Amino acid sequence: MTKSKDARVTIALECTGCTRKQAGDKFIGISRYTTRKNRRNTPTRLELKKYCFCCQKHTFHKELKK
Repeated sequence: MTKSKDARVTIALECTGCTRKQAGDKFIGISRYTTRKNRRNTPTRLELKKYCFCCQKHTFHKELKK
């Protein structure tokens, strides 16, 4: 079993550029990525530039609240 105060945690990144857009009758959705970060080295919220398949371009993805 792992300790709850582990240095590495799994986080979710969500696109800041797109909101739930509607294309016709179906929702396109929101781009999300999962990654791991070291809690000791980066205590602030992580923000990375990743490819968003909804916007079809590179946008900033911010860490979601837990």
